[in-house]
Amino acid sequence: MIRTMLESDQKAASAICMRAFLAAVAPSLSSFGVDTFRLIAAPDGFAQRRAQDNLQLVYEDAGRIKGVAELKQRRHVAMLFVDPGCQRQGIGEALLAALVEQAHAGLLTVSASLPSVGFYARNGFRSMGEVGESAGLVYQPMERSIIDAANGVTAA
Repeated sequence: MIRTMLESDQKAASAICMRAFLAAVAPSLSSFGVDTFRLIAAPDGFAQRRAQDNLQLVYEDAGRIKGVAELKQRRHVAMLFVDPGCQRQGIGEALLAALVEQAHAGLLTVSASLPSVGFYARNGFRSMGEVGESAGLVYQPMERSIIDAANGVTAA
């Protein structure tokens, strides 16, 4: 089940993000980048961004959170992580689909970590520009047009 993240979910969400990040992304980053991400993924980081009106979702199964996603300004995928032990089960795709449904723009963007570029490409995103770096985090800018399937038009 995908639902809005509750304040009581923040600690579990943070732990999932850190496990997935440390397994897949951190080995390619500097300690500065890892420290930056620790702040972003901390429970109080989630609380601060929710106060900025970011949409935060969790994928829950049998009372256990297995994935986390965040949409900034209803147009930018700010975070999408699945617990390493639960990957390759469609959880990431389900969370991404939920974010797409909630997007309020014709274009959805993401600053994809390099290990996640393939996932986003398989889900309709295309690379835009060069690889960038911010606060030690290395990313590939990507975007995807959002189509209203019922009407065959780009969402506004």
